[in-house]
Amino acid sequence: MEIIIVSIVAFLVSILTFFSGFGLGTILTPVLMIFFPVEIAIALTGIVHFFNNVFKLFLVGKNANKSVLVRFGIPAVIAAFLGAWVLLRIPDVKPLFIYTLFGNTFEVYPVKFVISILLIIFASMDLVPFFSKLKFGEEKLPLGGFLSGFFGGLSGNQGALRTAFLIKAGLSKEAFIGTAVVVSTFVDFTRLSVYATNVSQSGIGDNIQLVVCATVSAIAGAFLGNKLLKKVTLKFLQVVVAIMLILISVALGAGFL
Repeated sequence: MEIIIVSIVAFLVSILTFFSGFGLGTILTPVLMIFFPVEIAIALTGIVHFFNNVFKLFLVGKNANKSVLVRFGIPAVIAAFLGAWVLLRIPDVKPLFIYTLFGNTFEVYPVKFVISILLIIFASMDLVPFFSKLKFGEEKLPLGGFLSGFFGGLSGNQGALRTAFLIKAGLSKEAFIGTAVVVSTFVDFTRLSVYATNVSQSGIGDNIQLVVCATVSAIAGAFLGNKLLKKVTLKFLQVVVAIMLILISVALGAGFL
């Protein structure tokens, strides 16, 4: 049953990632947490995310902006290594707070709570007319790369922060998505390399079938998303990103994801 559920989620969310630049890792991780411990869920998601990105790399990688890639990507990779290293050493981190709603108990963890606050700030900037005209200068890109890479390695939630910075970098929709895919691929490779040092506890070997099915489903979703991308405008892309950032940030901050 978990294979079917995870594969369907991977397919649907992978379509959305071509419009938003994020989503697969953010949503797939909590779904896997239903069936596996946190550190195993993050590792399994990382594998699906990586191979899905490799596929997208062949589709849109050529559109990446090289200047943004260097300024944003290098700090992201370095920070991803650091974040993944921290993850392996704090597997039993305690929730920031716990609450009950409609008979269900939700746990809010420090990392996700911090990410949610940052995302709400960035998303609001896209919806307020004054801020929507602003662009992040190249001097802000290393900071964005470091933040997205670190939280990517630590929790698997790298895409939303990456998108929040890149969507303001003055890129075309093709360059925005191409750059995001290249950075995401290198970050995934980095954090998976670190996770592999703890492979005995990763749970990967025991769940090969699930990983393969989810990966194939995600690739199918990416293929369809690439076809649909040609029909949207940059403005539509920005609005979709802003709305998804707010929804994801609220869900993370409330402990739903």
